[in-house]
Amino acid sequence: MSLPTVPTEQSLIDWLTTRVGAYLRRDPAEIDSTVPLAEYGLDSVAALSLCGDVEDHFGIPVDPTAAWDFPTVRALAGHLWKELENAG
Repeated sequence: MSLPTVPTEQSLIDWLTTRVGAYLRRDPAEIDSTVPLAEYGLDSVAALSLCGDVEDHFGIPVDPTAAWDFPTVRALAGHLWKELENAG
């Protein structure tokens, strides 16, 4: 039995970018990982749903304010990467 592997920070950025693109109905290629999500129009409902997606997909608890505490895809991915390393 192998241990689960922690995703790379880049794979988290890619996954989050895809999810954000879906919520905003934009091509993920249009999402810059360094631009605040609020500038793209991500609202609180979508941010909360994004946190739920992370919990469901990666199996870690995510504070509902995480998308505001870490306001860019890159910042959120860095936070989640550390959380996953600590959980793994």
